[in-house]
Amino acid sequence: MDVVCLDLEGVLVPEIWIQFAQVAGIDALKKTTRDVADYDELMRFRLDVLRQHKLGLREIESVIQTMSPLDGAAEFLDGLRERYQVVILSDTFYEFSRPLMAQLNWPTLFCHHLVVEAGGEVSGYTMRQPEPKNSSVAALQSLNFNVIAAGDSYNDTAMLAQADHGFLFRSPANVIEAFPQYRHTNDYDELRRLIDSVSR
Repeated sequence: MDVVCLDLEGVLVPEIWIQFAQVAGIDALKKTTRDVADYDELMRFRLDVLRQHKLGLREIESVIQTMSPLDGAAEFLDGLRERYQVVILSDTFYEFSRPLMAQLNWPTLFCHHLVVEAGGEVSGYTMRQPEPKNSSVAALQSLNFNVIAAGDSYNDTAMLAQADHGFLFRSPANVIEAFPQYRHTNDYDELRRLIDSVSR
């Protein structure tokens, strides 16, 4: 009767935009949902920066191909899936995710799509639905699942609020301070104990 919903970037894999920013040498692209609460504002900013620097999907993909999950993430996820149904609820894009999903043994992922022009320019993005993370949690609850959620950023907090139980994982100080109602850990073993403690 339990479903565990996890954010992807910052929880299981590194922040893709930060990795790309470091390789491309563009500090402006290091902003993430840990810094900017409004996701649309953040994405419009990112797309503007890509256009200014004439960078497209091909350049981003070349960086993602070199990335690996966070240390211990694959083992944590494999262990979790032995007992629970697990859904990754992410504001990443399917166009980014495949190399990392392969390394995590293909968990279920709900995320978004990029709008990519024929020449590879990223001209926009399409959200799966409004309020995608908390809407997904609410849908699972309507099927009588006990939903346990964990995330690290501002864009995860609506999901945590909707879930039956929510935890912050590896969150920065500004998010922890803004949402003191959620227990926080930086350790996969402790996160597993927290999840087990609230399962039905």
